[in-house]
Amino acid sequence: MSTQNHRPRTAEERSARIAVTLFPLLILAGGVAAVLTPGTFTGLGALVNPLLGVIMFGMGLTLTPVDFALIGKRPIPVVIGVVAQYMIMPLLGWGVSTALGLPPALAAGVILVGCCPGGTASNVVSYLARGDVALSVAMTSVSTILAPFLTPLLTLWLAGRYMPVDAAAIGLSILQIVLIPVLVGLAVRYFLPRLVERLLPALPWISVAAITVVVIAVVSGSAGIIFSAGLLVFAAVVLHNGLGYALGYGAARLFGLPTAARRTTAIEVGMQNSGLAAGLARTYLTPEAALPGAIFSVWHNLSGAAIAAYWRRRDDRAVVSEELGRR
Repeated sequence: MSTQNHRPRTAEERSARIAVTLFPLLILAGGVAAVLTPGTFTGLGALVNPLLGVIMFGMGLTLTPVDFALIGKRPIPVVIGVVAQYMIMPLLGWGVSTALGLPPALAAGVILVGCCPGGTASNVVSYLARGDVALSVAMTSVSTILAPFLTPLLTLWLAGRYMPVDAAAIGLSILQIVLIPVLVGLAVRYFLPRLVERLLPALPWISVAAITVVVIAVVSGSAGIIFSAGLLVFAAVVLHNGLGYALGYGAARLFGLPTAARRTTAIEVGMQNSGLAAGLARTYLTPEAALPGAIFSVWHNLSGAAIAAYWRRRDDRAVVSEELGRR
């Protein structure tokens, strides 16, 4: 979601902020319902890929040429963030899976989450954390554009150790449900800007509804394994996400990026397009492999909101201390 660095973008930003706050609660409720009554949602599986396309179309609608201009003006921070994401998260996925001794299907699912592009909620979380929002939008956009090429190759390399991976089919699917919808959204925004401006406040809620249905479909198909390996998968997701934040921040600090850019890089690296991972795993791996993506969808929004609140409180305490020091 594209935003300005220092102030909300009126109704669009207010709607996005509310949506990203309530999203984990809605998706958690949907996940619980899917676990308790999986048979109720058996018909939702066919909707997963179309709904992912709707989400990415909405992402395209939020983008403008100004968002891409940063790539030319400040390419180094963008490159650092995107390279960190596609290096750190896939390798972390493999490392966490190995350390916890996950079964092959679950290990492949965790790795696939790490190989996916940045999450669509990361831009709003970056705003809430007082990060560099323009940089966040640029990183998400670039990582999404590269996804049809890098995600299948990295998945084949790392997850292919656990089960067969059809990299060509995954790449074509990402092209169809990610890149093409984003480009169509960009075109619609360019040719019908006034109409899109009126629709922007509703887009976060459309994305929330779509991701919730995706997670319900995935969880209902994996209800059995949740009771046997749910805690282990949750531990893997928490470690993957938390280490992603830490190493993303560390990479940005290593290259001397300012504090706002460090926060944004941490968020972009730690928050993944886990809905896409769940959909791809369900289609090309196994229903069990989709479970890490579904759990990640809930957890990374909770952790993202928490880390944003922590950084905001730390900033406020620093301001108070500075004012007291002047007296």
